[in-house]
Amino acid sequence: MSAYPQATPVRSGGRTVIVLGALSPDHYSRIEQGRQPTISEDVVEGLSRALGLDDIEREHLRYLAAPVRRGPRDDSAPQRADPGLLRVMDSLDVPVLLLGRRGVILARNALLTAVLGAPMEPESSFLRWLFLDPLARERIVNWADFAAAAVGAMRYEVGRHPGDRRLVALVTELRAADPDVARWWDDLGVTDRTSVGKRIAHPVAGPLEFGIESVEKPHDPEQRLVVYTVEPDSPTARNLPLLAAWETVS
Repeated sequence: MSAYPQATPVRSGGRTVIVLGALSPDHYSRIEQGRQPTISEDVVEGLSRALGLDDIEREHLRYLAAPVRRGPRDDSAPQRADPGLLRVMDSLDVPVLLLGRRGVILARNALLTAVLGAPMEPESSFLRWLFLDPLARERIVNWADFAAAAVGAMRYEVGRHPGDRRLVALVTELRAADPDVARWWDDLGVTDRTSVGKRIAHPVAGPLEFGIESVEKPHDPEQRLVVYTVEPDSPTARNLPLLAAWETVS
């Protein structure tokens, strides 16, 4: 016999959802609306199974269920780029971006700015560039896929740090400024990292295709190195050295 209560479909907010036999519709509604202060591990696991959540969604639910994470967060001091991640960045000959909390740019290499066509200055917001700068939609061919994943990553970060007022203010700003952000946010999807591949329309180098890999150190998950990987011997791999040389000359 399963260790979890039986799952049953019910109507909630005009849509069909799955609830556990031991979980009343009112209890489920409080969880869905963030009005339930605590959720037991058994309920988290049961809901995860019943709803078919993946690992990231299950972890997100655990963060939402942890009241110790709901206090205000003091992030007034600016983050400092991790020296080890900076050394990794310096050793790579592909575009690299080091991101901190709330998508703040901590560092980037020259090739990254050449590919995206924006300065990406440290302490500026990558998320504001992505959603508020028209160049982002022009330069990133599959902008919608990449941007939707970025919204899911923002939701995941809010789940981890709901007391981060600056993060909540950023989400509110972006939702008000961009209807796409508002629509994706209301879809309730979560992602851990924006690992969607990126296709670039570059005015000099032509079409470029990258895989996106995130690297973080175990002791500091609040910083991640975003590496634009390329397939060996691909047109992108052949054009990157030319683009780097062009950037140096210009």
